Amino acid sequence: MSMRQVLRQMPVQTGRTGVARGEAARVPGSDEACCPRHESGDTGSALLEAALTRENLKRAFKRVRANKGAAGVDGLDIDQTARHLVTAWPAIREQLLKGRYRPSPVRRVTIPKPDGGERELGIPTVTDRLIQQALLQVLQPVLDPTFSEYSYGFRPGRRAHDAVLAAQSYVQSGRRIVVDVDLGKFFDRVNHDILIDRLQKRIDDAGVIGLIRAYLNSGIMEGSTGFLNGLRAAARHFRVLPC
Repeated sequence: MSMRQVLRQMPVQTGRTGVARGEAARVPGSDEACCPRHESGDTGSALLEAALTRENLKRAFKRVRANKGAAGVDGLDIDQTARHLVTAWPAIREQLLKGRYRPSPVRRVTIPKPDGGERELGIPTVTDRLIQQALLQVLQPVLDPTFSEYSYGFRPGRRAHDAVLAAQSYVQSGRRIVVDVDLGKFFDRVNHDILIDRLQKRIDDAGVIGLIRAYLNSGIMEGSTGFLNGLRAAARHFRVLPC
């Protein structure tokens, strides 16, 4: 049985699933924001439920497969993960909805940099890449409108070429001073509490906030036994989210 068959067996929700509260405008046609939350022991997370709908997961898995990528710490590639989720997904979904899911550590790898140094990368498991992508697809319409109009990195409909065109327009308008700022190892050192606080001001959704914090705390696996927990895991997990 393929991942597609797994998703086909999931219950279909009627109507469109919307998003919870946030600073961005609601999704047009959403019928979820005004509805009461479920009282079944779940987190009551409308955003998380939206992320875990069959159609959203199908889109997410298609994107994960298109991005390819190596296996994470569980050693399972995309096809192996698809077969694994045939039996494992119902339990994972329940854990997600009840706030009990614990992401796997990312697998640390290093790749050579053009200048001769090395760049550290972290590879989440395919299952975690699927969950992250599904979450991204519901969070991006909520969060992206709150970002600066001068920001071009990892945003839908924007690319480096647009930043170059904007810079050219500034030069043509008479500006001559360029300030180049780089916050070294920012994602390795970002304060989790401040990050979560800023996020909560935009999405008041306990299920999503709890899952994001779980990813921030999931840690890094180095080699076959070495385990690191803490800030550096944040960069390894969430660099893959915009992909």
